[in-house]
Amino acid sequence: MISGARAAGKAGALVAVRVVRETVTLAGRAERARVARAFVQDSGYNEVWAEARRQALTPAQYRSPLGRRPYDLRHAAVSLWLNSGVPATEVARRAGHGVAVLLKIYAHGIDGQANAANQRITDALGAGDIQPDPADDAGGGSEAVA
Repeated sequence: MISGARAAGKAGALVAVRVVRETVTLAGRAERARVARAFVQDSGYNEVWAEARRQALTPAQYRSPLGRRPYDLRHAAVSLWLNSGVPATEVARRAGHGVAVLLKIYAHGIDGQANAANQRITDALGAGDIQPDPADDAGGGSEAVA
């Protein structure tokens, strides 16, 4: 038999999942979170979130740390975007941060982009496009008069 708290949590999860799904195309992320939390008192939020995870994830995913807290999913998304090379200004806009706050929180997680950054700088400078002047090799170029 399901306890009263568990039954209430399960019913709340169903309502929250339905409402969030219905608002996905109608509102931004902040609005979806606000709507979902409006259906659940803070004291029952963790129970409802756990039940929603149980319904949405495979058993193996549910046992993993994947989305244990809603913030975990957000943090993973922002980290993925930054490590995929999305500009910090765009990531900050999507996450609802200023760039300074974004980098303060997530800079430690940005990894492995040095080679890509160096290549972008090289490409921007056009260093790979410079062709040697044939006159330099033939010695027929003009020389400065001393």
